[in-house]
Amino acid sequence: MADWNPALYSRFEAERTRPAAELLARVPLEAPRSVVDLGCGPGNSTELLARRYRAARIVGTDTSEAMLAAARERLPAVTFERSDIAEWSAAEPVDLLYANASLQWVPDHPRLIPRLVAALAPGGALAAQVPDNLDEPSHALMRETAADPRFAPLIGDASRLRTRILCERRYYDLLAPLADVDLWRTTYYHPLDRAADIVQWLRSTGLKPFLEPLTPELQAHFLAEYERRLEAAYPARADGRRLLAFPRLFLIARRRD
Repeated sequence: MADWNPALYSRFEAERTRPAAELLARVPLEAPRSVVDLGCGPGNSTELLARRYRAARIVGTDTSEAMLAAARERLPAVTFERSDIAEWSAAEPVDLLYANASLQWVPDHPRLIPRLVAALAPGGALAAQVPDNLDEPSHALMRETAADPRFAPLIGDASRLRTRILCERRYYDLLAPLADVDLWRTTYYHPLDRAADIVQWLRSTGLKPFLEPLTPELQAHFLAEYERRLEAAYPARADGRRLLAFPRLFLIARRRD
């Protein structure tokens, strides 16, 4: 996969950081010694961790060199390392593992989630939020557009492009034997001026694997067709803006001593 675009990602930084802050507010740790931000992106979530836990040793990880460069520029006092969450392991037990909108890109959650809990120190916590929007029009229409004969031969099976997260009961069953569990779901409603803004929001994340196999010309056609479908799916509200619903699943698991 081609590298991520920090500038495009950060265009909606306030909206992306809000769930990160709300997740962190529920973390039941006062003074962790070690914190790892799994999938730190450009450092917006890591900055929240650094502000709350000033005495902690904080490490941010990401697969993207561009995102890591942006994070290092933003937070020069924090350590950032390149690693894939699917292969990440801790050299020693960690007090807080924090993952803001990153685990949805990692397959096989029935194995991943217990492995992350096993990396915690006794009393440590795994805190994660994952988008749960694959059935929203924003994402269903990506797959519908990908099935267009102009794009389907290059994109292939669109269902493989992002891991479908488990239901909340399945996460509870994975975690409850190992930890005390806090689970909740929030749907955010983001007013955006135009359907084109929904496209721009998703170009840096969900749309990325759809566009990468296409030539520049086909990318332009794909985006135009996708936007046309969004226009119908997200009609203008009373103020003329479009309301993007964005469900997210949150979990905090505190490992028992």
